[in-house]
Amino acid sequence: MSIYVGNIPFTVTDTELTDIFKEYGEVKRVYLPVDRETGKMRGFGFVEMETEDQEAAAIKELDEAEWQGRTLKVNKARPREERPSFNNRHQN
Repeated sequence: MSIYVGNIPFTVTDTELTDIFKEYGEVKRVYLPVDRETGKMRGFGFVEMETEDQEAAAIKELDEAEWQGRTLKVNKARPREERPSFNNRHQN
C-alpha cells in the first residue's frame, strides 16, 4: 500500500517528506514525481511505510495538517490506472 500526499511545496525534498512521516513509523520509500517536460516537481508525492497500521496513523494525523504554509491532503493512494498508449487511443 502507498500513501498519496498532495498539496506539498514544489521545493520539498524526499528527505523532508521522510522526516515528517517517520514520526509514525518506518518509511520504506518516498517518490516525488517531476514533470517530464520541465523537470519540476508536480506538487504531490507518494510514501510507503513498513506496515498498514503505520500508514493509517500517518494518514489520520497528517491529512489536512499545515506544513510549510500549505494544507496537506493525505490519503491511501489509488492503484495506478493503465492508460492506453498513443497508438491505441487513435485506432478506429
